Amino acid sequence: MPIYEFEGRRPTFATGAYVAETAIVIGDVRLAEGVYVGHGAILRGDYGTIDIGSQSAVEEGAILHINPGCCCRLGERVTVGHGAKLHCLEVADSAVVGIGAILSFNVKIGEWSIVAEGAVVPNGKIIPPGVVVAGNPAREIGMVNERHKKFWNYGKDLYVDLAARYPQGCRRLD
Repeated sequence: MPIYEFEGRRPTFATGAYVAETAIVIGDVRLAEGVYVGHGAILRGDYGTIDIGSQSAVEEGAILHINPGCCCRLGERVTVGHGAKLHCLEVADSAVVGIGAILSFNVKIGEWSIVAEGAVVPNGKIIPPGVVVAGNPAREIGMVNERHKKFWNYGKDLYVDLAARYPQGCRRLD
């Protein structure tokens, strides 16, 4: 898998973190236990730091980068959907970033908030805890309820399970 040190900045992976063979991880990227990084994901900690909390998932094709000297922090049990692009400061515990969503510079997403598929959260926007946002620019469209939490906890558990099973159960056939 393509793991790169950049000018002394080196990725660190906790036991049980899974990084797909086709993902690219560069520089100061820190993965906690049970993190899943999917195929084609790109995590660029070349100028800043990317710190991903335990049991979080960065799904296939997602891109994470951060400004020089800054930290992009994903809390515990965060879901970053397929093809999402993050250049943000924080995605708090249990939050969800939908498929193809964009989080611009200096954005912060609150605990258990959901950024809908394709939403664009503009520069400097702070999304409070427990809300659902959608659109371009992203606007609040509702509150997270127990149905959302049940659905997303199920999805989060699937990726924790994949992070544990892929190293032993997935093999190339060529």
